[in-house]
Amino acid sequence: MTDDKTPATEQPSRKTTRRIPIVLGAIAVGAVIGVAGIYGIGGLMRNGSGDPACKPAVALSRKIAPLAHGEVAALTMASAPLKIPDLAFETGSGEPKKLSDWRGKTVLVNLWATWCVPCRKEMPALDELQGKLGGANFEVVAINIDTRDPEKPKAFLKDGGLSQLGYFFDNKAKVFQELKAVGRALGMPTSVLVDGNGCEIATIAGPAEWASGDAIKLIQAALKP
Repeated sequence: MTDDKTPATEQPSRKTTRRIPIVLGAIAVGAVIGVAGIYGIGGLMRNGSGDPACKPAVALSRKIAPLAHGEVAALTMASAPLKIPDLAFETGSGEPKKLSDWRGKTVLVNLWATWCVPCRKEMPALDELQGKLGGANFEVVAINIDTRDPEKPKAFLKDGGLSQLGYFFDNKAKVFQELKAVGRALGMPTSVLVDGNGCEIATIAGPAEWASGDAIKLIQAALKP
């Protein structure tokens, strides 16, 4: 019940009331800035003009988008031209490599680690995919980002009989940070389908059944001129 005898000094002033929309507006602006900070510049790039050289990759993405269902339904198809950073890593023998070394070839870049349970479960399918489609036009480039024991991921691949995949690693995990900076690495595993010009075709956060019929059909469609 409202007390009609409430002193005037306790009633909210008009000046205070007028300030409320202003304060709420400031909070809303702050929230927008916060979201931009969380998702980074790369998240905004998804809706930007991007790299004009990557427009063919977006056109290809739209063409094969109907195939992104079933086991690969979680794929996010490229909606704006994006050149993937020229990721730098090493081979098992310590030879330096860059993503640009695969120019002219469609590549499925995958980031994995032995501490990542979904990654370990996904690796056999990636190995099988490489065995089925790997060649002159396509390769799975799975980059390990374990930062401690360098022998552990090698042992994992050997013990699992995963011999089709080449072994690549970045024990400083810079490749993850570079993909994160362009909004393409939010967790592990992360996979990005990249065309021969180094442009994004599609990205998936999380594991997929890469050896499934759904995945094979989609990648084969991406390889067609």
